Amino acid sequence: MDVSFLGGPRPQRGVGVVAPFDFALDRELWRWVPDEISLHLTRTPYVPVEVSLDLARLVSEHETLHEAVRTLNAIAPEVVAYACTSGSFVGGIAGERAMCAAMTVAGAVPSLTTSGALLDALAELDVRRVALVTPYTVSVTRSLEEYVAEAGVSVTGCAYMGLTRHIWKVPYRQVSEMAHKAVRGDAQALFISCTNLPTYDVIPQLEAELRIPVISANQVTMWAALRRLGTRAVGPYQALIDPAARYGPVRPEIPGLPEVRGLPDEEQQQEGWT
Repeated sequence: MDVSFLGGPRPQRGVGVVAPFDFALDRELWRWVPDEISLHLTRTPYVPVEVSLDLARLVSEHETLHEAVRTLNAIAPEVVAYACTSGSFVGGIAGERAMCAAMTVAGAVPSLTTSGALLDALAELDVRRVALVTPYTVSVTRSLEEYVAEAGVSVTGCAYMGLTRHIWKVPYRQVSEMAHKAVRGDAQALFISCTNLPTYDVIPQLEAELRIPVISANQVTMWAALRRLGTRAVGPYQALIDPAARYGPVRPEIPGLPEVRGLPDEEQQQEGWT
């Protein structure tokens, strides 16, 4: 059959993605990407360490990132993203900037990290108070809180799962439950951390329930990478990628009903909630 009339495949623009060796959500990244963009993924070498601050440091060493980016050079991506939240916040803001510089030198293209993209997303949404959900242990979660605070953003509440492996197996229901535990007080947004935690389908639902923007690690990574290319991420109605979704419906006042000013917090803290 003659298919010459099709004219060949459409031109593609490339985004290089460096992911930790245990990253399992390649298909989730693709869901935010428009048709004209190709993702080119490579992984850091395996190390026999559970999810922890030690692992975050090991997978984000400059030599490791340098070698990973070099494997992408032959494909000539236009931007490179390091898709690891803990690996890019463990060294603070200065450490995150140094990672970007190291990757840019290795690939001669603009580079970004998930944690850097998080700060960009918070600035885009004008958020100064954020709630956090993480799958991490308490020590890794505390490191994220310190990173966000260093950027001048206060943490209003945090829920963590205490996991050290198989994070990609967490169901949406558990992510949603943790989100509702974390969002208390005057949070302006919720951030769900870890690129290995599934979040794509739960974001629009949580935004509708919580009435605040909900952003996640994979979402901000793709949003920031595509913005560097002058294009936009795609996906269902969500505040970060659709400005029209940033102003949710106002809860109507019903005549004759008393005003509800809020309920007191639970007197005892639950495990995994701060």
